[in-house]
Amino acid sequence: MKRIVAEMYREIDFTRARRGAVTKAEPGKTKISIRLDNRVLDHFRSVVEGAGAGNYQTLINDALVAYIEQKSMLEAVRQVVREEMAGSRAARQGTRKPRPARTRRAAAIA
Repeated sequence: MKRIVAEMYREIDFTRARRGAVTKAEPGKTKISIRLDNRVLDHFRSVVEGAGAGNYQTLINDALVAYIEQKSMLEAVRQVVREEMAGSRAARQGTRKPRPARTRRAAAIA
Protein backbone atom coordinates (compact mmCIF):
# COMPACT_ATOMS: atom_id res chain seq x y z
CA MET A 1 0.00 0.00 0.00
CA LYS A 2 1.29 3.44 -0.88
CA ARG A 3 2.14 5.57 2.10
CA ILE A 4 0.90 9.14 2.01
CA VAL A 5 3.32 11.72 3.30
CA ALA A 6 2.14 15.10 4.49
CA GLU A 7 3.49 18.17 2.79
CA MET A 8 6.18 19.99 4.69
CA TYR A 9 5.10 23.14 6.50
CA ARG A 10 5.30 26.26 4.41
CA GLU A 11 4.45 29.89 4.92
CA ILE A 12 1.23 30.96 3.21
CA ASP A 13 0.36 34.63 2.97
CA PHE A 14 -3.30 35.19 3.90
CA THR A 15 -3.14 39.00 3.99
CA ARG A 16 -5.14 39.36 0.76
CA ALA A 17 -7.54 36.50 1.51
CA ARG A 18 -11.24 37.14 1.98
CA ARG A 19 -13.64 35.35 4.28
CA GLY A 20 -16.81 33.78 3.00
CA ALA A 21 -18.02 31.12 0.63
CA VAL A 22 -15.56 29.85 -1.93
CA THR A 23 -18.25 29.82 -4.61
CA LYS A 24 -21.19 32.15 -4.87
CA ALA A 25 -24.68 30.69 -4.78
CA GLU A 26 -26.60 30.61 -8.03
CA PRO A 27 -29.38 33.21 -8.35
CA GLY A 28 -32.63 31.81 -6.97
CA LYS A 29 -30.86 29.35 -4.66
CA THR A 30 -30.46 29.60 -0.89
CA LYS A 31 -28.07 27.64 1.28
CA ILE A 32 -29.86 25.98 4.20
CA SER A 33 -29.27 23.27 6.74
CA ILE A 34 -31.93 20.55 6.77
CA ARG A 35 -32.35 17.25 8.58
CA LEU A 36 -33.45 14.33 6.42
CA ASP A 37 -33.98 10.67 7.21
CA ASN A 38 -31.00 8.46 6.47
CA ARG A 39 -33.04 6.36 4.06
CA VAL A 40 -33.89 9.48 2.02
CA LEU A 41 -30.21 10.38 1.69
CA ASP A 42 -29.25 6.76 1.04
CA HIS A 43 -31.81 6.55 -1.77
CA PHE A 44 -30.69 9.70 -3.57
CA ARG A 45 -27.00 8.94 -3.07
CA SER A 46 -27.50 5.44 -4.50
CA VAL A 47 -29.29 6.92 -7.54
CA VAL A 48 -26.32 9.23 -8.15
CA GLU A 49 -23.87 6.39 -7.56
CA GLY A 50 -25.78 4.16 -9.98
CA ALA A 51 -25.73 6.88 -12.62
CA GLY A 52 -22.02 7.34 -12.14
CA ALA A 53 -22.24 11.12 -11.88
CA GLY A 54 -24.41 13.87 -10.53
CA ASN A 55 -25.31 15.46 -7.24
CA TYR A 56 -27.76 14.00 -4.74
CA GLN A 57 -28.74 17.49 -3.55
CA THR A 58 -29.82 18.40 -7.08
CA LEU A 59 -31.92 15.22 -7.24
CA ILE A 60 -33.61 16.06 -3.93
CA ASN A 61 -34.31 19.59 -5.21
CA ASP A 62 -35.74 18.21 -8.48
CA ALA A 63 -37.98 15.79 -6.54
CA LEU A 64 -39.33 18.62 -4.38
CA VAL A 65 -39.97 20.86 -7.40
CA ALA A 66 -41.78 18.00 -9.17
CA TYR A 67 -43.95 17.48 -6.07
CA ILE A 68 -44.88 21.18 -5.98
CA GLU A 69 -45.72 21.21 -9.69
CA GLN A 70 -47.77 18.00 -9.41
CA LYS A 71 -49.69 19.38 -6.44
CA SER A 72 -50.45 22.69 -8.19
CA MET A 73 -51.49 20.80 -11.36
CA LEU A 74 -53.79 18.58 -9.28
CA GLU A 75 -55.38 21.64 -7.66
CA ALA A 76 -55.92 23.22 -11.10
CA VAL A 77 -57.61 20.06 -12.41
CA ARG A 78 -59.82 19.87 -9.31
CA GLN A 79 -60.86 23.51 -9.79
CA VAL A 80 -61.76 22.90 -13.45
CA VAL A 81 -63.80 19.81 -12.52
CA ARG A 82 -65.64 21.76 -9.79
CA GLU A 83 -66.47 24.56 -12.23
CA GLU A 84 -67.65 22.11 -14.90
CA MET A 85 -69.82 20.22 -12.43
CA ALA A 86 -71.34 23.44 -11.09
CA GLY A 87 -72.07 24.57 -14.65
CA SER A 88 -73.71 21.28 -15.59
CA ARG A 89 -75.84 21.30 -12.41
CA ALA A 90 -76.99 24.83 -13.15
CA ALA A 91 -77.79 23.87 -16.75
CA ARG A 92 -79.80 20.82 -15.64
CA GLN A 93 -81.74 22.81 -13.06
CA GLY A 94 -82.55 25.49 -15.61
CA THR A 95 -84.13 22.99 -18.05
CA ARG A 96 -86.24 21.10 -15.53
CA LYS A 97 -89.81 21.99 -14.80
CA PRO A 98 -90.20 23.03 -11.21
CA ARG A 99 -91.97 20.37 -9.19
CA PRO A 100 -95.04 21.42 -7.30
CA ALA A 101 -94.64 21.49 -3.55
CA ARG A 102 -96.02 18.38 -1.90
CA THR A 103 -98.55 18.81 0.82
CA ARG A 104 -98.92 16.42 3.73
CA ARG A 105 -102.02 14.96 2.16
CA ALA A 106 -100.24 14.30 -1.18
CA ALA A 107 -97.27 12.78 0.68
CA ALA A 108 -99.58 10.42 2.59
CA ILE A 109 -101.22 9.21 -0.67
CA ALA A 110 -97.93 8.64 -2.42
